[in-house]
Amino acid sequence: MKHRLARVFHGKKEGMTVTMNVADGAAGPEDPGSARTVVRQGKQGPPPRRRVLSPLVQESTPAIIARKLHDAIANGDFPPGSQLTESGLAADLGVSRGPLREAMQRLTAEGLLVSHRNRGLFVVSMDDDDIRDMYVARTAVERAAVQQVISHREQEAVDALVDAVEVMREFIDEPNGAGMAEADMAFHQTLVEYAGSQRLSRLHETILVETRMCLRAMRGTYSSGKDRIDEHQALVDAIAAGDAAAADALMIEHMADGLRRLVGDDENADRQVARG
Repeated sequence: MKHRLARVFHGKKEGMTVTMNVADGAAGPEDPGSARTVVRQGKQGPPPRRRVLSPLVQESTPAIIARKLHDAIANGDFPPGSQLTESGLAADLGVSRGPLREAMQRLTAEGLLVSHRNRGLFVVSMDDDDIRDMYVARTAVERAAVQQVISHREQEAVDALVDAVEVMREFIDEPNGAGMAEADMAFHQTLVEYAGSQRLSRLHETILVETRMCLRAMRGTYSSGKDRIDEHQALVDAIAAGDAAAADALMIEHMADGLRRLVGDDENADRQVARG
């Protein structure tokens, strides 16, 4: 007895179909044999890889210069009211005046530099009205960030905010020191970053530069490092609990407290920041 085995392969990426004709004896026109189709599933590919690192973003020369100027203004290297000259900055940075001029135009558009006709560009000086206006904008951005973080319900965001508060605890004995101030700003920057909004982040970047300019005036107003930390911890707890109303109220009060410390004991601070 003879067996005839015919195989037809139809290859696929994830699997394979096999058609088999099997017959006893010699197959002829009247004996086509019986046919069976067997589907064999190939091995599944590995699951998609989770992205760990974000893609690199190549910055233009004007963007790099603008960031350096941001940092210098925020750190007090260029105090409010100081004049910035193209020739001096170009020499310091080792760049041509073209990209430097574009970077300075960006900072002028952001309100960090102001142009005085026939005099040049100067770092903005902030009076009480400017500070109030800045806190209206900052409160609006950070309230929106809180709502976004809560709506996303990402544990990673909560963990990052907890870590930011822990960094503040390292400076609990220096409530008015530079380390505490930077840790405070890092907390708020982390909050806005986890909102996942590029527009909020762009707005907040400029506001934080202005805030850092103000923080130098705020130093000496905190009597307790614990109280300063507890304000931030309460906000984290409300976010972790998903309590949007409580978190919003805490953010408004936190911003109002900062405004009062800068412009005096203003009874209308809560109402002013809540305009945002």
